Amino acid sequence: MDKNTLVGFALIGAVLIGFSIYNRPSQEEMERAKHYRDSIAAVQQEAERQAAEAAALQGKATTLHIDSTSQFFEASQGTEQFTTLENNVVRLTLTNKGGRVCAATLKEYKGQDGQPLTLFDTTDAGMNFAFEGKGENILTEDMYFQPVNVTDSTVTMRLNAANGGYLDFDYKLLADAYMMNFTIRANGMQNFFPPALNTVNINWHQRARQQEKGFSFEQRYTSLTYKPVDDSSDYLSEMKEDKETPEERLDWIAFKNQFFSTVFIADQSFEKAVLTSTPQQEGSGYMKNYTAEMNAFFDPTGKQPTQMQFYFGPNHFKTLLASNDLSLSDKDLELEDLVYLGWPIIRWINRWFTINLFDWLSSLGLSMGVVLLLMTIIVKALVYPATYKTHISSAKMRVLKPYINEINAKYPKQEDALKKQQETMALYRLYGVNPMGGCLPMLIQFPVFMALFFFVPNAIELRQQSLLWAPDMSTYDDIIHWSTNIPLIGNHLSLFCLLFSVTNILNTMYTMKQQDMGQQQMPGMKLMTYIMPVMFIFIFNGYSSGLNYYYFISGLIGVLTMIILRKTTDEKKLLAQLEANKEKIKQQKGSKGTTGGLMAKLEALQKEQERLQQERMNRGKK
Repeated sequence: MDKNTLVGFALIGAVLIGFSIYNRPSQEEMERAKHYRDSIAAVQQEAERQAAEAAALQGKATTLHIDSTSQFFEASQGTEQFTTLENNVVRLTLTNKGGRVCAATLKEYKGQDGQPLTLFDTTDAGMNFAFEGKGENILTEDMYFQPVNVTDSTVTMRLNAANGGYLDFDYKLLADAYMMNFTIRANGMQNFFPPALNTVNINWHQRARQQEKGFSFEQRYTSLTYKPVDDSSDYLSEMKEDKETPEERLDWIAFKNQFFSTVFIADQSFEKAVLTSTPQQEGSGYMKNYTAEMNAFFDPTGKQPTQMQFYFGPNHFKTLLASNDLSLSDKDLELEDLVYLGWPIIRWINRWFTINLFDWLSSLGLSMGVVLLLMTIIVKALVYPATYKTHISSAKMRVLKPYINEINAKYPKQEDALKKQQETMALYRLYGVNPMGGCLPMLIQFPVFMALFFFVPNAIELRQQSLLWAPDMSTYDDIIHWSTNIPLIGNHLSLFCLLFSVTNILNTMYTMKQQDMGQQQMPGMKLMTYIMPVMFIFIFNGYSSGLNYYYFISGLIGVLTMIILRKTTDEKKLLAQLEANKEKIKQQKGSKGTTGGLMAKLEALQKEQERLQQERMNRGKK
């Protein structure tokens, strides 16, 4: 492995380290998190405050005051009742107080307690619709609706007015899907609303529960996400309190956990949205406190209904992709964006290669550990040509080392560095060797290497799947743990992370042992090469065991591949080939071995540097 290969590895390590540091909360952020409100009372107070602000945004001159003269006096009195809608995958509970969904349970997924997973219940979430009337306003959270037309999958929550009119909230849970249609329609309410009214203000809030064991790791993937109309989705900060007021109209707003989301979709789009996300303190049982205020279309005449939808379900790529087809409109909702698959080129690799390969292997009935093992082998096989080219480039540099040593001995002084570089490049040209030949293949491998870095933590299929001593591949395997939280390492030690790091250390030791050129000139690079695998222990200790397992297997295969390539490469034969190249180049281009391409450009650049240096020296003498 030559200097350029080491530089390539260093760059890869730097990117990984930088990405981890970027995603790791700072000490200031962790201190700030201690002061976040996480009690139910605080959430309710915040919701009331935001409802008041929403009323102000609607230009309301009066506050809600229910008395015997109100059209909705009787609706303000009542007893809370619950209605359940369910299909094979989800069970939803609706309350007549506010006419809203107050609880959602996913039947096919389990919580940490082993029971069907609860996305939220009455203590976690709330939704209020504010309608502006001529003489009074309607705040649905204070009203008791009448459930009518109730079936296993449908219900109409009806808010009756004294004049015989009413507001209908129609809910329809789709068969075998996580989607529910939601429609608002006014009936006989024309005289109640001002003629110019065409929007309803919505205040929605929810505390995202901690659904996984690793708080810090889950927090990295828990964010309020939204999609502007005719644009890609965006999200609020995962690690700190954040607030956004998008100027664009929005197709949907999602209160997202690592593996599950509640998505509110507007067929006619949301406007004037105000979105906030507040991280909750570790140990509270919650990840974030989400709030969203927005306006939606509303026709007071009832001629055109307000059409919306909810998605209560997993962040599973193909499930979300299929849910797009259930949209009430023709537009592509792009719900699959809730599964973050990395930067554009890496996302493309994951979407069209990694996911399909993973699904195909999973369909064979294999365990998730075997699936990841086979994926790693297949990926390594695909990038083997690039690996081989990198190895051969390194081997060529190694067999030319005696000649390089002669040049180094010829120019021992620092001021002769340019001459030494020039002769070194001339030597490489003479033998037809490109010192940069190992870098491009490494860059080709890098997107594939990073693709699984983004895919594995978002693969819900790994959730609660065991592998050897790890009971859940989607979170860390704390086979060694303690009560005290130690800076940088936490309160546990992940065995798969240790194996991954040890494999990297062994890989480094073997590489440096085989590396027999340039070590005296690169002590800093050599030290960095040894330090990086140790740093991985601190970086990846809180990451999922599935990801560490993949890197462990990948590193192990990499070491074996390198050993086999080294054993099967005849360096004497390779040197003879280089000598033959030398003679051929001399015959074709002359005794100087002049060629075009990158090598010639590098040599020309070095000559120009030498000329400029000589000019500076001459001016200095004058």
